[in-house]
Amino acid sequence: MTVQAYLPTLGTVVTTALIDSINPCAIGVLILLVSVMIAFRSKKEMLFYGLIYIFFVFLTYLLAGLGILYFLSVIPIVVSEYISIVVGSLIVIAGLIEIKDFFWYGQGITLSIPPERAKQIHEMTKKITLPAMIFLGAFVAGVELPCTGGPYLAILVFLSQNFNFTAFLWLILYNVIFVLPLVVILLMVYFGVKIQNLKRWKQGNRTYMRLATGIILILLGWLLILIANGTITLN
Repeated sequence: MTVQAYLPTLGTVVTTALIDSINPCAIGVLILLVSVMIAFRSKKEMLFYGLIYIFFVFLTYLLAGLGILYFLSVIPIVVSEYISIVVGSLIVIAGLIEIKDFFWYGQGITLSIPPERAKQIHEMTKKITLPAMIFLGAFVAGVELPCTGGPYLAILVFLSQNFNFTAFLWLILYNVIFVLPLVVILLMVYFGVKIQNLKRWKQGNRTYMRLATGIILILLGWLLILIANGTITLN
């Protein structure tokens, strides 16, 4: 039996972006960056360089999304159906890994940033210049994709089903929401919130962030599979 559905709706995009935005990878890197800058820079410089970093995280994700959408739009429909099934299956597996980390954080397979990449990022945060912040934003966006890319990939596959100007605006909205918590954290530090409090909050809630992400990934993955095999059709 085929069920007709209108996906993705704006609510689907916003909800997924909100869940994706509270991931511990992107938040952890920003807290590390701010903790370094606050020790050596004025608050105005910290705000300026922090916003540059966030903008290039946003821009890198947006350009990557457009590239993936272009690829999905030019492949044959028959092939795209199989790709959707494979992607949906991988997203479900990623969701199960995230839920595993809620119970056994860091044990076995994990979607965290690899330690060697984390070390590189830590070293980069010590070089606070405009070119360095541009490169850091793009670099972090690339290396944290295993940690944050599941929800984004699912939304991209949905949008590729009927990509038009509205879908393009939704893609921009998704990425704005994705970096919004980073802007909020930066402003909180700028207006006097102690960075140690943010670190404790992040450490205390990272497993819940992964649980929420895992649940959303499993739901989106199953939707992709059901759409690909014709159980659900998009209008």
